[in-house]
Amino acid sequence: MKITSVRATWVRVPIPEAQQHLSDFGRISSFDATIVRIETACGLVGYGEAKEEVGSSGNNHGLTALINHKFAPVLVGEDPRDINRLWEVLYNGVRDHYALRDGHVFPMLGRRGITVSAISGIDMALWDLLGKSLNAPVWRLLGGRKAERMPAYASGGWADAAGIGRQLTDYVSRGGFKAVKMRVGVIDGAVRNSVARVRAAREALGPDIGLMCDAHGTYTVADAKQFCRLVEDYDLTWFEEPVTGDDKRGLAEVRASTSVPIAVGESEFTRFDFLDIAQRGGADFFQPDLAICGGISEAMRIGAIASAFNLRLAPHLWTGALAFAAGLHVTAASPAGYILEYSLGANPLLHELALEKFTVSDGMIEIPDRPGLGVTVDEGFMQRHAVPFPG
Repeated sequence: MKITSVRATWVRVPIPEAQQHLSDFGRISSFDATIVRIETACGLVGYGEAKEEVGSSGNNHGLTALINHKFAPVLVGEDPRDINRLWEVLYNGVRDHYALRDGHVFPMLGRRGITVSAISGIDMALWDLLGKSLNAPVWRLLGGRKAERMPAYASGGWADAAGIGRQLTDYVSRGGFKAVKMRVGVIDGAVRNSVARVRAAREALGPDIGLMCDAHGTYTVADAKQFCRLVEDYDLTWFEEPVTGDDKRGLAEVRASTSVPIAVGESEFTRFDFLDIAQRGGADFFQPDLAICGGISEAMRIGAIASAFNLRLAPHLWTGALAFAAGLHVTAASPAGYILEYSLGANPLLHELALEKFTVSDGMIEIPDRPGLGVTVDEGFMQRHAVPFPG
């Protein structure tokens, strides 16, 4: 098996105005991703997904160019089954020979950001290829799945205090979800306004439905502590991204101040970021985004860190179908795997990019046993929504 081509395509799918939501990221008018297609001499094709930010944000132009013009020439002619070696080649750049020889990293200076996002999409496609070549699902190659189905939570929750209860109970009814997530933080103004929304949500849901809150990193340490103190009686499953990802010390300070579990990770890159969080005592849940953090390979390493520190793994899955499927495989194969995020915001790349559907029943999602990622990309859909790109 040899790689004959690597091609990244920026896909932008408009979201109808009536389905758009408004958050601290602004109005989400489209869902974007960079889709990676790797073809081999024997005719097998693997797909991956890379991104830098959520929704219609992010530097997809630069990300796509990086894959097509820098990484693709490096990969052509290589054996796609050498996933670990190729990850090191891409991560270490011109010093890859030192890394492969000496057994430790010599990363390029741009070892975060779109560089690792690009590696994420490539790594995902390589695992997809490996599974297809062996006629086995990725979770089998990772050591097997611990269950045929995994629990999922409904992710959304932008309504105001008057409507949040109705919105979240509707989520529960749509898939039998046993847990839901809502957004809080700077978009609410004062902390007390977020607390009022959480109170209304808990009163509507009752005591038996799990409730998560996500501040998107918008609180100060003081605000996050105040929020935690005021919601401690509402039995949160976790409080996600209380402060900016740049403030690891503050994150640990928030966690040390409260009994509310803390979840982080969607904006972190590689195992090294997650190790830093674990060592500082900053989290109870790790949430790597497989289209950002370094792909399936790195997510499994992150899961191993979570397991070693007795933390739980709950990947960030506000993604398209490819990264979502990758998250299913990693969560099912990781000892620390706990729960899956299921977007109930408008997400056309989750529901229309693949011919297969990810169905939630009784709050559970089936872990597919089809080869590779188990996803058949709708090439027509992808090409209809491809952003014209020179070169």
